[in-house]
Amino acid sequence: MVEVYLFDWGDTLMVDFPNVSGKMCDWIAVESVVGAKDTLESLSKHAQIYIATGAEDSTELEVKLAFERVGLSAFITGYFCKANLGLVKGSPDFLKAIISKLNKPVENIAMVGDNFEKDIKPALAVGINPIWFTPKTNEVFSENIRKISKLSELCT
Repeated sequence: MVEVYLFDWGDTLMVDFPNVSGKMCDWIAVESVVGAKDTLESLSKHAQIYIATGAEDSTELEVKLAFERVGLSAFITGYFCKANLGLVKGSPDFLKAIISKLNKPVENIAMVGDNFEKDIKPALAVGINPIWFTPKTNEVFSENIRKISKLSELCT
């Protein structure tokens, strides 16, 4: 049973507009990914929700501010980023640091993300349940990876 969901930020829960730079909390317009609010609301009733982001220029507070702008912060327990972990996302060490702070068995933690290299591979390396959010691809992998094309699939 999943007790903790770690979610990637950009293009998993919030749209990462390719032509906009700087901190997302300062962007003129921000937008959540379709289904993000309903999914987080549903999951937060029986699990903790954390953000595990690779954003290197935003602090924990700035990440939270961006989520507040789209009405998602109420469902999020906490935020992990380079600023508060001292590690860059994409390596197993990033997730190991999070695991040590959560104090939960790895088999009860799931990582949901859209980037196979930075989200799914490191999750597999440390024993976290990987959930690949990939609405635009039909790639199939032989590894034990749950693949979803809509966030709402997490609630079924």
